[in-house]
Amino acid sequence: MPKLPILLVIAGAVAALHVPVQADDDSRRAREGVRRGEFVPLERLLARAEREHPGEVLEVELDDGEYEIEILREDGRVVELTYDARSGRLLELEVDDDDDDD
Repeated sequence: MPKLPILLVIAGAVAALHVPVQADDDSRRAREGVRRGEFVPLERLLARAEREHPGEVLEVELDDGEYEIEILREDGRVVELTYDARSGRLLELEVDDDDDDD
């Protein structure tokens, strides 16, 4: 059985449970930070992340001054990018390389 459909179902369920409440709070804090000139606009980082890692954005968080963007790439792997919200600099890139079954 292919892993991708299962991953999509799990990712969708997690996103449905986690994102709506947090998204409202994160969105508000991000907008306020951008308005005050403290944060770079999330849209700019999302466009960059999606250009470099085509796929479906699963989750976006603002946590301790860092934007965390999780993308299900077209190759079926999940990538998590962490950006400094103040400078827009990429701090960390993690790729879920689930090759444990090989």
